[in-house]
Amino acid sequence: MGCDRNCGLIAGAVTGAILAVFGGILMPVGDLLIEKTIKKEVVLEEGTIAFKNWVKTGTEVYRQFWIFDVQNPQEVMMNSSNIKVEQKGPYTYRVRYLAKENVTQDPEDNTVSFLQPNGAIFEPSLSVGTENDNFTVLNLAVAYNNTADGVYKVFNGKDNINKVAVIDTYKGKRNLSYWESYCDMINGTDAASFPPFVEKSQVLQFFSSDICRSIYAIFESEIDLKGIPVYRFVLPPKAFASPLQNPDNHCFCTENIISKNCTSYGVLDISKCKEGRPVYISLPHFLHASPDVSEPIDGLNPNEEEHRTYLDIEPITGFTLQFAKRLQVNLLVKPSKKIEALKRLKRNYIVPIIWLNETGTIGNEKANMFRSKVTGKINLLGLIEMILLSVGVVMFVAFMILYCACRSKTIK
Repeated sequence: MGCDRNCGLIAGAVTGAILAVFGGILMPVGDLLIEKTIKKEVVLEEGTIAFKNWVKTGTEVYRQFWIFDVQNPQEVMMNSSNIKVEQKGPYTYRVRYLAKENVTQDPEDNTVSFLQPNGAIFEPSLSVGTENDNFTVLNLAVAYNNTADGVYKVFNGKDNINKVAVIDTYKGKRNLSYWESYCDMINGTDAASFPPFVEKSQVLQFFSSDICRSIYAIFESEIDLKGIPVYRFVLPPKAFASPLQNPDNHCFCTENIISKNCTSYGVLDISKCKEGRPVYISLPHFLHASPDVSEPIDGLNPNEEEHRTYLDIEPITGFTLQFAKRLQVNLLVKPSKKIEALKRLKRNYIVPIIWLNETGTIGNEKANMFRSKVTGKINLLGLIEMILLSVGVVMFVAFMILYCACRSKTIK
C-alpha cells in the first residue's frame, strides 16, 4: 500500500517535471516557429499577407487641410506689422485609396519597384465648408489628383528580412540632390511598414517626399489599438533643431540670412525641392520652432497633441497600423522693390499658408484579421507555454512535498 502510494506520488512528480520541461522547451521552439512564419509573411511578394496589404492599403486614409486666412494684409504692407492669421478648416479629403501601379519584381537584387498614384475625394461630412469656399489658394483636390509619387524601388526582404520595405532608390536615385553630405541620402522605408521585430531602442528612419528629406522617429509609449499591442514612435523636437542644438542637422541649413546664421530652428527651407519657390516646411502652428520664426505671426496656438507626427507600429510584423502625419507649408515673404505690395516691408516673414493632418487607422475588419492570424496565435502559444510550465512546476513541487512527507512518516 505504502509502495503504491509512493510510486503514485513519484509518477505525479515526474509528470509535473515533464510538463514543466515541455513548457520550457516550447518557449524557444515556439519563438522560432513564430519568427519563421513572420519572416515568410512580411516578404513583399505575391501570396503573403504583407504584399496584399502593401499593394492596396485596407486602411481609410484622410488628409485634412486648415488654411490660414490673413486678417490684416493692408496693415502688414504699410507698416510691417505682425501678420494676424485665423485658421479655417478642416477641409477633408480621402486619399491613398488607389493601388500601387507598375509593380515589378526584380529577382536579381530582390527589389520591387512601383508608382504610387495620388487621388483625392472631397468628404463634405468631414469638412466645415465646400471646395468652392473663397480662398486665395490652389484647389486642393486639383493639386493632388492625377499625380503620382515615385518611382520607388524597395527591397522585398526575400534574401534579407532586415531590409524589407527599405528604399533602394527613389526616382532612380539613391540621393535627392537637394542637400549636402548625408542629409541628401534616402534612408529607411516610406513609413507604411518597417522590418519586423521592432525594438523600443530603435531609431526608425523613413523618407517623406512631402518634406523632401529623410527623417526619423523614436519610441514614446506602448498603447492598445483595437486589442493589438503597438509601439508609438514620434518625431522628436531634435529632428527640427538648429545645428547649434543638434550638429547632425548642419547640412539642412542652406543659407545664413533667414536662418540667422543657422540658429533658427523648427522650419526647413525646401526651395531646391520646389523649383526655387520660397517654400518652408514646419510642424503646424510652428510647433517646436524658435521664437524668431513665430513672433511675427499672431493667432498661432501650437499644441503637442494636435500638431505632432506619430506612427503606431505593431512590433512583431513592423506594420504601421495607425499614424498621424502633420506638417505646415509656409512661404518666405521679404521686401522687394519690384513687387508693389512688398515695397514697404521692413522685415522678412515666414508666412503660414496651410497645414495638413493625414491620418489612417486600421479598420475593424483588418484588425480582426490581424488579431486572429498574428497576435491571437502568438498570445495563445504564450498562454499554453505558461500553463504547461506553471502546472508542471506546481505538480512537481506538490508531489515531491507529499512524497517526502510520506517517506518521513514511514521511517518514523
